[in-house]
Amino acid sequence: MAVVRLETEDHQENGFVSSEPAFPRQLSQIDGSVLPFLGGFGRYQKQFILLTWIPALFIGFSQFSDYFLLGQPNNTCVHPPVTHGNWTGSSLSLNATNGSAPVPYFYSDDTQGETNDTLCTCKEWNFELQTGLKENVVTKWHLVCDSSWKVHIAKFSLLVGSIFGYLVMGVLADWFGRHPVLIVSVLFMLVFGLSVAFSVNAPMFSTLRFFEGFCLSGITLSLYVLRIELCLPGWRFSMTMVANFVVMGGQLLMPGLASLCRDWQVLQVVIICPFILMLSYVWVFPESLRWLLSTQHYGRSKGLMHQIARKNGVDVELDPSGILSELERELEKRPEKACIVTIVRTRNLWKNIVVLCVNSLAGYGIHHCFARSMMDPESKDTTMFHSFYADYYTMVGVAVASCLALCPAVGYMGRRGGLLLFMIITALASLLQLGLLNLIGKYSLRHDTVLRDSLNKKFSVAFSIIGMFSSHAVSNLSIFFCAEITPTVIRGGGLGLVLASAGFGMLTAPIMELHNQKGYFLHHVIFACCTLICIICILLLPETRFQPLPETVGDGETFTRQPLLPPRKPGEQHLLLTKPETRDYSRVQDTPVHQAAAIVATAAAAASASASAAQASENSTANGVRAS
Repeated sequence: MAVVRLETEDHQENGFVSSEPAFPRQLSQIDGSVLPFLGGFGRYQKQFILLTWIPALFIGFSQFSDYFLLGQPNNTCVHPPVTHGNWTGSSLSLNATNGSAPVPYFYSDDTQGETNDTLCTCKEWNFELQTGLKENVVTKWHLVCDSSWKVHIAKFSLLVGSIFGYLVMGVLADWFGRHPVLIVSVLFMLVFGLSVAFSVNAPMFSTLRFFEGFCLSGITLSLYVLRIELCLPGWRFSMTMVANFVVMGGQLLMPGLASLCRDWQVLQVVIICPFILMLSYVWVFPESLRWLLSTQHYGRSKGLMHQIARKNGVDVELDPSGILSELERELEKRPEKACIVTIVRTRNLWKNIVVLCVNSLAGYGIHHCFARSMMDPESKDTTMFHSFYADYYTMVGVAVASCLALCPAVGYMGRRGGLLLFMIITALASLLQLGLLNLIGKYSLRHDTVLRDSLNKKFSVAFSIIGMFSSHAVSNLSIFFCAEITPTVIRGGGLGLVLASAGFGMLTAPIMELHNQKGYFLHHVIFACCTLICIICILLLPETRFQPLPETVGDGETFTRQPLLPPRKPGEQHLLLTKPETRDYSRVQDTPVHQAAAIVATAAAAASASASAAQASENSTANGVRAS
C-alpha cells in the first residue's frame, strides 16, 4: 500500500494553497537524505530513545494513580448510641437497657435492613480500603453520601487538566520547540505534584490535580513527539510500542507501590519524586533536529548535526551529498514557524486529523462502556470479580494483550488496515452485546430464567473483554497514526488534538458515575454508532508505513489515498471490469454513414471552390475594363 506524494514546490488545489515556503531539496528530505547522511538509526538515536522510555514508567504511575488515591472503600456506619429497646448488630446481639454504655451499630453496604437515606444520616464512619492503602482522599475527608460528588470532581480535574494541557502544550511545542516544553512541564509537575500531597481539603486537592494533569500532558506529548522524530520510518512503530509497554509496566507496579506506601500522601510523593531525574534533561536532551530543519533554524541545526555525526561515528567532512554545503547557503534564512490553525487552509490534512480525532474519542469512550458492562448487575459498586486486584489486573491484562496483538497486525496490514480491523471488531462486539443479549432474553429460554441470566452474563463478559481489547488497540493506533500523518511544523498541535479527543472519551466515565449510570444504554448506543461511522472514515486515510514523515504542511497535503488491498502485480491497478475488452476503432471511417458524409463534404468543397474561382474571374475582367 504505497502512498503517492507529489514532489512540487508550491502545492495548490482548488484554491487551497500551502502557506509553507519552498525548502531546499536535500535539507527537506530528512528521512531520505539528512538522517542517512548522519548515520541513520545509530548510537545517538538509540541513546535518546532510551531516555524517552524511562519517564514513561513515571507517567504510568501518575496516569493510574486515581485508582488508589480516589478508590471507593467499603463503608461501615457507626450509628448514634441506642438507649432503649433491643437492637441487633451485624454479627452479634446485645440488650441495651437503663442507659447502659453505648455500643456502636455497624452497618455495611451489604446490609439490607436500612435504606441509603438512613445510612447517609450517619455521623461516624468506619472505612476499609482494598487498594493496599490505609487511608486515601475519600477516607480522609469522608467523601461519601452527600459528599460523594467531590470524588467525581477530583477525577474530572485530572482529565480536564490533561485535555487543556494537550491543546496548549501542543501549540507551544510547535512554536518554541519540544525541548523547552518538556523542561517547563517537568518543573511545574514537581511543584504541583508535590503540592497535591499537602492538600488540606477536597477543593484544594482537585485544583492542584488539574494543574498536575496539565503538566503531565506536556511531558507525555513532548516525549511522544521527540521519540517519533528521532526514528527512521522502519523503527517508528516498534519504538513507540516499547514506550507503551513501559507505561503499562508502571500500571502493573502501582498496587505494589501502594501497599508499600500505605498512605496516600506518601504514595503521591513517591510518584512525583522520580521526575526530579528529568531535570538533567536540560543539559542531556537536545532539541529535535527534524523540528529545527523544518522551521529553518539552520544555525542551531548545524551544531546538532555535527554532534550527531560524531556520536554515530560518521565523517561529515567528505559530504558527498552536499547537505552541509547546502546548509551553509541557507544560514541567512530567518526561522519560520507554523500553528495548527494552518490546517483550515488545507484540503486533505484537516480531514485526516478530524477522522483520527473521532477514532480516538470513540475508542476511549466505548472502552468505558465495555468496562461498565462487566460489572455485576446485582452489585452496585463492585465488578464481577468482587475484588479490586482481580478487576485491576484484568484491565491491565487486556491492555497488554491488545498491544501484543497490535504489533503483528500493523506489521502485516499497515496502519490503516490494522486500524480498520480493530474498529470492525469493536463495532461487532458492541452491536452483539446490545442486540444479541436482548434477543436471548426475549425469544429464547423464556421459561428458564436462571439459565437465561447465566448465559446473558457470560455473553456480556465475553463481548466486554473483546470490546475492551479492540478499543484499546484503536485508541493507541489512532494516536500513533496522527503523529505520522501530521507534518513536523504542526505535529505537536495535531497530536494534541487527538490526545485531547482521547481525554474527552475518558471523561465520559466519571460523567456517567456522577449521574449514577443513568442513560448508560443510550451512552453505549451513541458510541456504537460512532464506531460504524469511523469504519467508513478510516478508508479515507492514507497509508504511512515505511513512508517518510511529512515536514511541511504542503508535504502533509500531498499524501494521497490508495486502495486498501495492494495490486497483485507491480503497476497493476484494480479496474471495474475483470476482463476489460479491447475494441478497435481504426476502421470507423469505412462505415456507410461516414462514406456518405465524406461524399457530401467533398461535393460541397468542390462547389465552393468553383464558385470562388468564378468570382475571381469576374473580378479580374471588371478590373481590366476599368483600366482600358
